[in-house]
Amino acid sequence: MIKIDYTNAMAETIGERDGILREELLSFRHFVVETHTLIQKEKERKFYFCKLPYQDTTEIKEFAEHIRENFEYFVVIGIGGSSLGAKMLFESLTDLNYNIEKSPKFFLLENVDPEKFDSILRQIDIKKTCFNVVTKSGSTVETIANFSIILSMLKKELGDRYREHLVFTTDPEKGFLRKFGASEGIKMFGIPPKVGGRFSVLSPVGLLPAAVLGIDIDQLLAGAKKMDLVCSIEEHVEHNPAYLIALIHYITNMRRGKTISVMMPYAEKLASFVDWYRQLWAESLGKDGLGQTPVKAIGTVDQHSQIQLYRDGIRDKIITFIQVDKMNTDYSIPDELPEDIAYLTGHSLHEILNKELLGTKAALIKSKVPNITVILDEINPYNIGMLIYMYELATGFSGYLYKINPFDQPAVEEGKNFTYALMGRKGYEEKLEEFKELYREKYRIEVQ
Repeated sequence: MIKIDYTNAMAETIGERDGILREELLSFRHFVVETHTLIQKEKERKFYFCKLPYQDTTEIKEFAEHIRENFEYFVVIGIGGSSLGAKMLFESLTDLNYNIEKSPKFFLLENVDPEKFDSILRQIDIKKTCFNVVTKSGSTVETIANFSIILSMLKKELGDRYREHLVFTTDPEKGFLRKFGASEGIKMFGIPPKVGGRFSVLSPVGLLPAAVLGIDIDQLLAGAKKMDLVCSIEEHVEHNPAYLIALIHYITNMRRGKTISVMMPYAEKLASFVDWYRQLWAESLGKDGLGQTPVKAIGTVDQHSQIQLYRDGIRDKIITFIQVDKMNTDYSIPDELPEDIAYLTGHSLHEILNKELLGTKAALIKSKVPNITVILDEINPYNIGMLIYMYELATGFSGYLYKINPFDQPAVEEGKNFTYALMGRKGYEEKLEEFKELYREKYRIEVQ
């Protein structure tokens, strides 16, 4: 179950300067109805991610079981949308001590940081490891660079048997990885061509790693289906969770000057959900001088590092709290405490966590800082599936609000093109010349 409390984003709670008038929210009702119709029509094209909850998971589950039975380590090689979703599912839906207590042990090779690469190699036995290489284009520089090193190591250690230690998740028809996998007879899963990387967590990109880790992917998709059903039927501004979240952020951004969107879960297991959200929100909506900057915070830790700024700094933020009503375990504060701290007696850690959240919200209300709370009754695959789908649809809907395309990333592509040029890739000679014109190191300081 998911609930959304947006009381503290409304003008009647924090005033009209920072809060939203209910009439203002309802004034979008005609826009919502029109856009809702467009989205339903686009589910075969731009909004194809909406169809992912209805896929058959049989092949994924069968191959995941094969990996679980034959390997002691499972490593995803990918970056951005090809890794953040898997990381989020792993950290949200497995035990925090998973890699200590369970198998196959899970690792991510994301960046091309050689020390991080080396640290993972020192934790695994390559002869007992399955590597899942994930890139939709099949040519992502970081992914292919890391893969090329692993491929060489596998061939050296295993000879022709190296193929058994690889599984590719990539475009179903084109790209280097698809071509290489087909020629070498490597097991492959397809990423639907109409689904962009940051919207792909409910495809084999996220589902295969999740299934390997023992996560119930059918429940994950069931939650996404439920959210799709609610959001497909309900057109009312205040009854559609995805549209509501999008509108609250849009209004506070464009009419109240809230250029920063902070997400602050009061549950350590949801820290990587924020990382996933940051890419989704930033890469989709940061275009044409528009969009909000997503910022990560964790309750209660960042009450002691960021709340000072949120309450008393520039009034440019809207905060989303994520609250969890029930956790898998809890610890009670002991009796017979010294008098100065006796007020803690009879309380538990989870109770304190949520009371800290209430106190923080009250303080923010006092400072007129708009905030909403997404409440989960518990962290489970069903609820995480709902949460994922809700934010994906909210992001897509926001594209219509901002009048931008939320499914491309032209600014990212430019950086990739310069990288290709610097690495000497054929066809990028003009980009190299452009780089030389743009890039200067004129002002520097050096301290030894």
